[in-house]
Amino acid sequence: MEFSNYLPIWNKLTPQQQQSLQDAVVQMNFPAGTIVHNGSLDCMGVLVVCSGQLRAYILSDEGREITLYRLFDHDICLFSASCMLRNIEFDVIIESEKDAAAWIIPPQLFGKLMEESLPFSNYANELMSSRFSEVMWLMEQVMWKRFDQRLADFLIQESQLEGTTVLRLTHEKIANHMGTAREVVTRMLRYFQSEGMVKLTRGAVELTDLKKLQALQS
Repeated sequence: MEFSNYLPIWNKLTPQQQQSLQDAVVQMNFPAGTIVHNGSLDCMGVLVVCSGQLRAYILSDEGREITLYRLFDHDICLFSASCMLRNIEFDVIIESEKDAAAWIIPPQLFGKLMEESLPFSNYANELMSSRFSEVMWLMEQVMWKRFDQRLADFLIQESQLEGTTVLRLTHEKIANHMGTAREVVTRMLRYFQSEGMVKLTRGAVELTDLKKLQALQS
């Protein structure tokens, strides 16, 4: 598994920069449920995902979570090197949802490349802009979209991601993804069940009427 295959701008780096990366990057494995990066408490470096699935989320003062985005094969996460990013004033936590493997670019090397390489700096800035766009889109959904629409969106997206209509998710886990209370999720899921859109069993939600759920999205 070559690191060069995971960095789109590899060929725009100098041979010396390429060698520095090859010498410094470390591959790590993260079993499902591992806290890979714990906000400002650590600065592990830039995360380049080889395989698996991770999620980035923030935690409120009251302990409520909300998922910002997911990370999959070939995705790159700069927030795991937050100590190198100026003016980032919120803590992003990264957790492995499934067994995952990733390359780690040390923060010192990341900072050095940001200063020395225009292609690397431009690429990193594009990544950061893209992530902020995702976060802003999420905030708009939270602020302006009804919860039943957001929940329908979430269930359909999870079904597409997992390739099944039976989602092994607790109400608590759904609440953590969506930044709300478990009771709110339970209440809405029971309403969905009364309308024939889902079937609830212990630790799982089965989507029984995708057309009705899709109608809620608009």
